[in-house]
Amino acid sequence: MNNSRNLRDSDIQKKIDHEIRMRDGACKLLAACSQRDQALEAAKSLQTCSTRIMAYMSELQRMKEAQVMQNVPRRSSDAGPLDERMPCKGKVAISDLRIPLMWKDTEYFKNKGELHRCAVFCLLQLGGEIFDTDMVIVDRTLTDICFDNTVVFNEASPGFELRVELYSCCSEDDYSAGSTPRKLASKLSSSLGRSAGKKLRAAMDPGQCSPVSNGGAAPFLLPVPSVPGPKYHLLAHTTLSLSHVQDNFRTHDLTISGNEECSYWLPLYGSVCCRLVAQPRCMTQQMMSGCLKVKQCGGDPQSWTKVYAVLKGTSLFCYQRQEDVEANVEPAFTIGINKETRIRASEKDPLSKAQNICVSNQYGGEEVTHTLTTESREDTHRWMEAFWQHFYDMSQWKQCCDDLMKIELPSPRKPAPVTPKQGSLYHEMASLSTPSSEGLLLQDNAVSAEIRALLSSYYNDSY
Repeated sequence: MNNSRNLRDSDIQKKIDHEIRMRDGACKLLAACSQRDQALEAAKSLQTCSTRIMAYMSELQRMKEAQVMQNVPRRSSDAGPLDERMPCKGKVAISDLRIPLMWKDTEYFKNKGELHRCAVFCLLQLGGEIFDTDMVIVDRTLTDICFDNTVVFNEASPGFELRVELYSCCSEDDYSAGSTPRKLASKLSSSLGRSAGKKLRAAMDPGQCSPVSNGGAAPFLLPVPSVPGPKYHLLAHTTLSLSHVQDNFRTHDLTISGNEECSYWLPLYGSVCCRLVAQPRCMTQQMMSGCLKVKQCGGDPQSWTKVYAVLKGTSLFCYQRQEDVEANVEPAFTIGINKETRIRASEKDPLSKAQNICVSNQYGGEEVTHTLTTESREDTHRWMEAFWQHFYDMSQWKQCCDDLMKIELPSPRKPAPVTPKQGSLYHEMASLSTPSSEGLLLQDNAVSAEIRALLSSYYNDSY
């Protein structure tokens, strides 16, 4: 037992160490970012890592407290029941997240007022598992914030609480040429010579008084504590549980943080629509299997059918032989095992002196009973225990055990072709094809051709 606890402690500590390294890397990346979208992605990674670290530390603290409580001697009156069953774990999947927006008429229909743009993403946490969605840029042209991600939690219990958090960060519309990487300017300067390079650096590197420059260094970004760069803020959140699970789309209430005075504010309608489904392991995995003899009530007392039975989901599948299970052959017949099924141990058979198991179901108002028998008393006990555990799992997972809910995972996307970033300095220069174009970079055709070649090489390496 102690070895198992130590292993769990070690695993969580490794996760914490990993996320700390990831967080440090995100901080360095954020400090080095020169493009706004890169900085937003780095800030998103930083927020995700920090949340995971806090969650892992909380889980480690709970485990330490549980260990201390187990070592404290308890009075007999404090002891719980000897037979404390634990429900099976399962998968919980959330997909098709959609958060409606409520813009003012003048903003959406008349397209008036200052264009407000934010970068948003969701953090999804269930226990120690935390996932993030893709980042989405939102402005008044959108009526809904949509996340196409399907997130699956593999170790959920029926008492799970899935916290959905929406984070937002104010995003600038344009990104000035003042943010061009200094290594690019240095590369161009050394390639063009001292005179042309000096003029080029002066054109590409604004002075200290420029509003888009921070003393000629990296572009100035909105600060966050201890890390320069954009900062995400919690805009809304909600908590979903087993009662919210349904094999369909449902709308849930959101708790909104902040107000219109906040730079990261978006006019949320106050609800979130999503598909939340669950797959308990008792519905997807074999909970018990073995050889049985089956007899239907009312038949010949000697007409026993020998089968290989598998308890899974809402059925006891009866195959002619064990090999049929592995070969995916259809079972010879099935016996329903659901919340309405009644199971009891019958009296010992006077001939075989074995205790039978009676399984009764209602079909069209008529009760149908199947009698099961095993090869030994121990096997009978194992089957009875498996049935009781199965019924307990069903009672805890409730509506998730009525029918198997489907978890639809999106097909893997094809990698996008690597192309230079649109709107880059290279594209702006490549679009200017006439020698008469104004600007320092195109005063000399020979020089401009070399600059375009260098820029093309740089962006191909970067992207």
